[in-house]
Amino acid sequence: MTYENLAGRTAVVTGAASGIGAAIAHALAANGARVALLARRADRIGEVASKIEANGGQALAVTTDITSDSSVEAAVSSVHSAFGPVDILVNNAGVMIPEDIITASFDDWRKMIDTNVTGLLRVTRAFTPDLAAEGHADLVNISSIGAHEYFKDYAVYGATKAAVTYLSKSLRAELGPKGVRVTNIEPGLVESELRAGITGEAGEFLDNWIAKAGILAAEELADVVAYATSRPAHVNLRQIVALPTTQY
Repeated sequence: MTYENLAGRTAVVTGAASGIGAAIAHALAANGARVALLARRADRIGEVASKIEANGGQALAVTTDITSDSSVEAAVSSVHSAFGPVDILVNNAGVMIPEDIITASFDDWRKMIDTNVTGLLRVTRAFTPDLAAEGHADLVNISSIGAHEYFKDYAVYGATKAAVTYLSKSLRAELGPKGVRVTNIEPGLVESELRAGITGEAGEFLDNWIAKAGILAAEELADVVAYATSRPAHVNLRQIVALPTTQY
C-alpha cells in the first residue's frame, strides 16, 4: 500500500532496532518520509538504516537511551542537524517483563516504568516544539491492549501501558489545537522481541495463547501506523486497537 501524504515528511521512531519499531521505520521510509531511528543498539539500528537506504529511502541511525536526559538531548541535535524539524514522532520503545507481584524485582519494575512511561514522556517533550510548530504533525504512541485487559503477572506492564493510553488521550487537549494529531495504538499479539526474553510459565502461557489466537506480523502493525499518519490533516484516528481476527 502506498501513502503519498507521507512523502517529504520527517519521522522519529524509538525502539527502531528490531520488530515493530524497525517495521514502522521501513514503512514510513518506503512512503517517502525521512526516518531517524532511535535505539540503544547501535549495530542493529545501523543495519536497519542501511536496508532502508538500499531500498532508496532516507534513514539516520541515532544511538539513544530514552531513559537518559543527555542522550535524548543529543539525539534531538543529531536529528535536527541531519533532517531539520520533525513532524512525525512514533513512541514505540518498550519493555515487558511479566512477574508475580510478590516476587518481582524492583529493578524490573523500574525498567518498565523508566522506558514505557518516563522515557516516552522524555522523548515527547523533546520533540513537541517541532511538532507544534508545523501546524500539521503526528504523535503516535504504541500502547497495548494490556492497558485495558488484565493478565496474570502483567500488572506493572499493564499499568505502564494504561498510563500511555491516558497520556495519549490527555495530550490531544494540549496538542490538537496546535495541529498535532495524537494517535494511540493498542496492539494485541504482534511479532516482536518482547517475547524473546520471557521464559517459564509466562513463556508457556504466551506460546499457548499465540497458538490459539494467532499473531500479527510487525509489518502489519507498521502499515496501521503509516495509514494513520497519512490521513488528511483534519482527520485524527485517535484510538486504534489492532488484533489478530481470532484473538479475543
